[in-house]
Order: sequence, then C-alpha cells, then structure tokens
Amino acid sequence: MNMNKENILIEPWITEAATASAELNKYIFKVNKKADKKQIKKAIEELYKVTVLGVRTINIPGKKRTRGRIVGVKSGFKKAIIKIKEGESIDVFSSK
Repeated sequence: MNMNKENILIEPWITEAATASAELNKYIFKVNKKADKKQIKKAIEELYKVTVLGVRTINIPGKKRTRGRIVGVKSGFKKAIIKIKEGESIDVFSSK
C-alpha cells in the first residue's frame, strides 16, 4: 500500500491518560485504518526525527447512536501507541 506520512498520521490523541503515558515515552496517535505498524513507525521517525522502539495498534469499533427513532453508527477508528527511545520526546501540541 502506498501512503505518504501525512495520510498515515491523522492527529495526536490528547487525553489525560495519553499525557500521563508521555512521561513513560509512549505517545498515542489516531492513524489511518489501512496503515500497518511498519508504515506508522516510518512516518513517526521521518516526521518527528525520533527512534521508535515499538508500535501497538488498537482498532476502536464504531458506536451505535440514536436520535429519536433514527438509529445510526459513528465510524470507528484506529489508534497507535508509539514507544520511543529514552531521552527523546515528541511535541504533540505543535502542528505538523
């Protein structure tokens, strides 16, 4: 699959838990559903100039939503937990 690094990483996942895990050199990103671990690792290394030690991915399923009598489904997404080398960091609050 041919994807460029801008299409692989959608946005950083910024929550209280994600901010706490940044202290352990783990960063969480929302990524393209079709991206695999090797592509995610390469995109992070090229974009943020860090050494990636590991990538874990999670597929979050869509959720059912009801609005009156109309039932719909929110689309799911994929998250990646990136472990980087000790001493390096990623500034997730700055734009790409």
